Amino acid sequence: MYGPRPQSFDLEDGGERYYIGFEIGHYLKLARGTFYKKYPLLWKRVATMEEKGRIKSINASPAFLAANIMLVRQTEIDEVLAGKDEKYKGIGGQSTPRAEGEFTSSKPNPPKTPVISGLIGRNVVSGSHHLEAVPASHPSAYGRGKCKQIETIYSTDDLGQAQRLMENAEQLEVLMPIRLDMEIDGIKLRDTFCYNRSEQLITPNLVAERLCTDLGLPLASFQSAISAAIFQQSEAAEEMQQGPSEVTDQRTILKLNINVGNQILIDQFEWDLSDPSNNPEDFAENLCAELGLGGEFRSAISYSIRGQLNWHQKTHSFFESPLPAVYCPFRNPSDCEQWGPCLETLTDAEIDKMMRDQDRNTRRMRRLVGSHNPF
Repeated sequence: MYGPRPQSFDLEDGGERYYIGFEIGHYLKLARGTFYKKYPLLWKRVATMEEKGRIKSINASPAFLAANIMLVRQTEIDEVLAGKDEKYKGIGGQSTPRAEGEFTSSKPNPPKTPVISGLIGRNVVSGSHHLEAVPASHPSAYGRGKCKQIETIYSTDDLGQAQRLMENAEQLEVLMPIRLDMEIDGIKLRDTFCYNRSEQLITPNLVAERLCTDLGLPLASFQSAISAAIFQQSEAAEEMQQGPSEVTDQRTILKLNINVGNQILIDQFEWDLSDPSNNPEDFAENLCAELGLGGEFRSAISYSIRGQLNWHQKTHSFFESPLPAVYCPFRNPSDCEQWGPCLETLTDAEIDKMMRDQDRNTRRMRRLVGSHNPF
C-alpha cells in the first residue's frame, strides 16, 4: 500500500458508492493500467461530464481535472483490499479474460519460474511511465550472476572501528575538486567530484574500487589509475586559506559552463573569497532549485566553483586590478543578459561538436603548457 487510502463517494444522494480507478491503482502501486490488467473482471466505466461535475462539487477527488475518469464500485474494491480478489483476476488467474470459443493448447505448460521474494521478479510496465504524475513502481536493481559480498569499513561489532569512525567525523572537512579524464583499453572515463582531503577511512583506493564496481570497469586497469589521479590532485590542490581578518572584500568573478546530457548552463557571478559563510554546495543546491535542474548539475556546479576558487585563491594576491567597490547591490537592467543564467537545450549534432571542440582544446592546452589548470 502507498499513501492514505482513497475515499469513496456517491454520485446520487443515498446511491451506490464508487472509487476513482487510478487512485486505487496508485494506492496498490499498480499504475498505468496495471491495476485493470491484474483485475480484468472488475466492474468499471467512464464517468460522464455531469458525474465529473458532481465529483468536483463535493471535492471528493482532484481527479475531475483528468480527461477520462474510470469509476469502480466500492463493494468490489473493498473485497480486493480485504484480500478476496481471486474472482476478479479472470479465468485461471490470467491477466485478461478468456474470449468465447478460444481453445487452449494441448501442450503441457512450461514449468513456472519460482517466485523470488522482494522486488526482484516484479513486472514493471514499460513505456513512457516516467512522464506520468504517478509512475509505475520500479524494482530495486540487482546484480547479474552470483552475488558478491562487499566488505565495508563500518562494523557495529568492532569497537575500534567505531572509535576510528568518531575520530574521522571530528576532522575538518576540506573538499578538493577532482577531475578524471582517462582512456584505458579503449574505454574513456570522464568524471568530476569533490573529495574530502581530511578523510581517513574512505581512501582514494577505496573510492576507485567502488567507482569501478559501479561503472563495471575492469579493476586491474582502472583502479590504480583512478586512485593515483585522486591522490595526486588532492595533494597538489592546496587547502584554501581565508584572507586576513582586516580584509573584507576579495571578490572575484566565477564563470559556469556546465553540460549535463543535452542541457548546458552558462552563468557568471561574483564570489567573495574572504567570506567564510560562502559554501559552494549550498550555492549549487539553491541555484538548481531556482532553475529546476536535477541530475548531476549540483555536483558539477560545486566542482566548478571549488576548482575556480582554488585557482583564484592562489593568484588573488597577483591581481593588479581588483573589482571596484559595490555601492548598490542591484545591477543595471542592461547587464541582465551578461550576469543572468542561461539554460539551453542542445541537439545531438551540437553536443557532438561541443565534445570535439573540448577534446581539441584540451589537447592544445596540454601541448602548450606542461601542467594545466583543469578547472
